[in-house]
Amino acid sequence: MTLITERHIRPSKRRSFWCALTHAWGVRRNRRRLLQLDDAALKDIGITRSEALAEARRSFWDAPETWRS
Repeated sequence: MTLITERHIRPSKRRSFWCALTHAWGVRRNRRRLLQLDDAALKDIGITRSEALAEARRSFWDAPETWRS
């Protein structure tokens, strides 16, 4: 009989800090790029210019849960 064990290794705090930092940077970058879209591109993704401006004004840490991986 063979006993198989599985280790659960928790990520270090340093790694999670870097993950959070790169996530925040990505949110910031995406919101800045949203401002660069023209009205036709905004229409294609289903938002108005005013909605894009409101989203771009949000802080980088204010991201919906669905954006987190």
